Amino acid sequence: MLVGGPELLKKKLPAEPEGFRPGDTYDAPLGFRNVGSMSADGVVLRFTGSRGLSFPDAYDNCSYAEESKDDLVRYRHVALCTFEGEFAPGAAYELSEPVRVKTADFALGDIFGYSFDAVGAEEAEALRAGADHRQGSGETLTLKPVKGGQSGDYTQYAEIDLPLQNSYDLDLTGARVAGGRGETVTVDVGLSNHGPAWLGGLRSGGEPIGFSVRIPEGASVVDSPCSPVNDASPSEYLCFANTPFLEDDARTFPFKLRIDKVVAGAKGKISLPEHDNPWEGNPSNDTGWIVLNGTGDEETPGDSGGGTGGSESTGGTGTSGGAQTTGGTGTTGGSDPAGGTTGGTTTAGTGTTGGSGGTTGGQSPQGGRGGLLASTGSTALLVAAGAALALAAGGVLVVVSRRRGAGGTA
Repeated sequence: MLVGGPELLKKKLPAEPEGFRPGDTYDAPLGFRNVGSMSADGVVLRFTGSRGLSFPDAYDNCSYAEESKDDLVRYRHVALCTFEGEFAPGAAYELSEPVRVKTADFALGDIFGYSFDAVGAEEAEALRAGADHRQGSGETLTLKPVKGGQSGDYTQYAEIDLPLQNSYDLDLTGARVAGGRGETVTVDVGLSNHGPAWLGGLRSGGEPIGFSVRIPEGASVVDSPCSPVNDASPSEYLCFANTPFLEDDARTFPFKLRIDKVVAGAKGKISLPEHDNPWEGNPSNDTGWIVLNGTGDEETPGDSGGGTGGSESTGGTGTSGGAQTTGGTGTTGGSDPAGGTTGGTTTAGTGTTGGSGGTTGGQSPQGGRGGLLASTGSTALLVAAGAALALAAGGVLVVVSRRRGAGGTA
């Protein structure tokens, strides 16, 4: 019985350089140390990048593919590179040159990761099964031995989030509608992203964006894609939009409201959680308004627009509003998972949903610390709407879990 064997730890990834911005290229110095008791007879390198990352080089000992094309959280460009030879125990090796990782203009917190495995060239073919790999035609990527280096320079998992500097522009819009007592009107609440960045939700596994909708005085909800905070607060609703939320995405949440009492200029506020979000490029439009039977004198601070809603008459007096503005159920915008990525060959990975976002490795990719979206400002965007209302919400967390998979309207 064979006891022991090769065990390869990965070289930690350095933080992105100061001043690194979307569109820049990160040079990843990849390597490993064999801390096992036996030599490795050949190794395979696998490096991966999520939607906003691409690899401009195509080495001839590497093959390239895409994985999980129908799931943008787990979608990856992937590269598999084979290296023949004997890699001795206790020795460290690094690539002949850094792997270049190109970031797209919309990239924000995209995940790059890599691993080395003690697998021979023949066995590497099995790793390509299930994906349409394309062989590179460029120069040969090689490994070279290196001296020195501390054990703390190597880790079991090596990932980094790129870039950390970008912004998106979430925009909430309501509408102005009019109607008589007893009538039902439709209001299309809109959430859109004007970019330039997407909200990947990669580290949280697609945690939804939450926002609140207050129903104007004199109206009650007949139907909506959202849920009331609780029975004690039927005028406050909580809506969720699943992530990823692309850089050109727009989704609509139609509310059917019955006018129980005509109140001139009644208003209901639509809002994202109030917090200091470092990636929100334009907080001024994070608020929208529903206005029923407006007089034209209503103040709607932060509202960036919104159409004129329509009405569905169920009796009573005629409406004074315009035609209904239809919005649909919300698109996912730019459905091509590789859309917007820049040139070169496409590559990809395992689609991790955890890990230490923005770190240089060491945390299991299935671990629980979270990353870019789940560690700082964007946490509030994704879950603070629920947390802020939790004291009054009763079963709101159950609602989050139940509604998360419901597509654009969450």
